[in-house]
Amino acid sequence: MPLSGGPGPAEESLWSSRLACREMESKVSEGGLNVTLTIRLLMHGKEVGSIIGKKGETVKKMREESGARINISEGNCPERIVTITGPTDAIFKAFAMIAYKFEEDITNSMSNSTATSKPPVTLRLVVPASQCGSLIGKGGSKIKEIRESTGAQVQVAGDMLPNSTERAVTISGTPDAIIQCVKQICVVMLEVQSVTKGSPPKGATIPYRPKPASTPVIFAGGQAYTIQGQYAIPHPDLSRPRDPREEHLPCMTGHSSSQPAPTAPQWYLLLQTSLPSPPFRLLLLYNAFRGFSV
Repeated sequence: MPLSGGPGPAEESLWSSRLACREMESKVSEGGLNVTLTIRLLMHGKEVGSIIGKKGETVKKMREESGARINISEGNCPERIVTITGPTDAIFKAFAMIAYKFEEDITNSMSNSTATSKPPVTLRLVVPASQCGSLIGKGGSKIKEIRESTGAQVQVAGDMLPNSTERAVTISGTPDAIIQCVKQICVVMLEVQSVTKGSPPKGATIPYRPKPASTPVIFAGGQAYTIQGQYAIPHPDLSRPRDPREEHLPCMTGHSSSQPAPTAPQWYLLLQTSLPSPPFRLLLLYNAFRGFSV
């Protein structure tokens, strides 16, 4: 007969779960837990260019020295997804190299700047919304603990990323603070996986996929052009409206033949807001209305 006041089955299960989580946290912090994880980052084009480096030399070095698989999504998008996969220690090394590379970029950019304060390094993680609750904790207790123990600023977006079930988690601070913060987030992710293992899935995660940037298109001199920076590039797949002297003036993409073409003032405003440089804008407008090619 068990002694009065002894732990019941539920209490024993809770206690063993807490011990397992503490052991997991200790192993992750020491880089001794050989568990494969996948972490996704959301980066702007300039950030992606920084970690790729000249002829891909930087990202190649990161892959070789960290042992992690680092894949960068393709496409002409303002944002790209960087996927890092590997054992926890390899992931931490990859994050350290990325964080220190970004700090180096910030230092270089300040060499000719009058700014006195150095901005923090910032990384954006893409996390399934189903795991964000555990990351925040009851009443925000977990995210507060992570902030205080690492010194990094952590913000979980309230809204999901477009057409996905994922949220952006922004981490800012020194490279060392970011690395410690990523370790804590890995612990939370592993805890969620261990708790939900064998449980029915709550729903498939729909990953966030950045959309390509829309490219303005104009018609001039019987030829369609896409605007790329300061240049007009011929577009072979589009043709000019039949008669520019009629009401169908040069139009933007997105107008079908069954829809009325925009009037001249509307078209002028659309084109004016889509071009970067006033001199280049005037040249295109002049040639478009004159019917000459650019």
